[in-house]
Amino acid sequence: MSQRPTFSRPPLRSLFRIRDYRVLWVAALCMIISQMIRFVAIPQWFVDQTGGESFTEVAIIGAVQLPIQAFGVLYGGVLADRFDRRWLMASANAAVLAILVAVATAATLDLLEFWMAWVALGALGGLATFVAPARATITPRVVPPRYLSAAVTLDTSTQMTGWILGGLIVTALAVGLDAIGMLWVAAGFALISAIMPALIKTSARAVSERQSTLRMVIEGTRYVIRHPILPGLFILDWGITVISYYREILPLLATGLFMAGVGAAGALGTVNAVGSACGMLLALFLVIYRAKGIMVLAAAAGYASLLFALGAAPWLWVGMIVIAMLGAADAVTVAVRQVTVHLTTPDEMRGRAFSVMVLMAQTANNLGIIWVGFWGDEIGVDRTYFLGGVIGLGATLLIGLLWRSISRYRAPDHAPDTLVS
Repeated sequence: MSQRPTFSRPPLRSLFRIRDYRVLWVAALCMIISQMIRFVAIPQWFVDQTGGESFTEVAIIGAVQLPIQAFGVLYGGVLADRFDRRWLMASANAAVLAILVAVATAATLDLLEFWMAWVALGALGGLATFVAPARATITPRVVPPRYLSAAVTLDTSTQMTGWILGGLIVTALAVGLDAIGMLWVAAGFALISAIMPALIKTSARAVSERQSTLRMVIEGTRYVIRHPILPGLFILDWGITVISYYREILPLLATGLFMAGVGAAGALGTVNAVGSACGMLLALFLVIYRAKGIMVLAAAAGYASLLFALGAAPWLWVGMIVIAMLGAADAVTVAVRQVTVHLTTPDEMRGRAFSVMVLMAQTANNLGIIWVGFWGDEIGVDRTYFLGGVIGLGATLLIGLLWRSISRYRAPDHAPDTLVS
């Protein structure tokens, strides 16, 4: 007789005993480390070129990435539901490697122009969102269904581990290397991330009906819109991210709040990732707590409140503590969104559902870069985060009142396609 397996909280060693999961974990870790290093290196190059007098060039990053990432993530979600996700991940990471090598070479030869850096950032941002659905949807194929919830949460923790290591590497490299040297290091990690997915033995090809790309995109979008909880979670994420995003513009925070350089940007990135990892550990501990909506509302309110403290931080070490706490609060909301997608979406729709989630998140991130960069120039970075705190708290309260399905949501104890005999 068939039965639905319940999800358990396994010891982490149980997941790492799975050979393909280990390979996937290394690939993802190196991918994130490379991404973290270039998040600091390229914006720092802009700051170095302008002498830290203007944040407009940094704000343009968001405007450049926005349309490219929107196209990349939707198309990536469709391909993740059509082709083998291992090879999609390997191909995208190989393209990232090629771009990083090209940018680093141009910068080394003093040939890099602003427009070249913006084009490269647009392409890198597009590839990051393109690969996200494929990367995320490999996990359900290589781990047992009963471990899926814990594995998805651990995947997000891996991202935080990559941020930590990437930030530490940036801080260490700041002693002897400039932004250009850091780009070469980022390329080295990108090389590893391009090779590892090809070593996964388990097939990651989705079983889905052959359809046109446009129809698949529409089908995935319609699925998410009709979902009982995902639209509310995405809107809540917008409410707190658009007015505060900082991860890709850490040099702006270091300069605008603390009059510090690339080493401080790396330190801020490291402590933010440490806080995020702690938030993920909390989410992993609470994996059996089904009231996910209450969790995410509380985390969003805490995040918005901390923006006041960030704007008021008088010293770098205070800012580091606040950034760590912001990372923890944000990590809880990320974990809830990702687990909800996996536990409530059938395999043939996961790539597209995840792509819509990434699209919403990356759109909020890019609008946040534009917002913080623009208002940072107009009223100062500190006042920008004071304003963000007011708007974030108001948005959380309003969404919680108007979108009651969030507070009422209870996570299922099984995925929709995990029947076993």
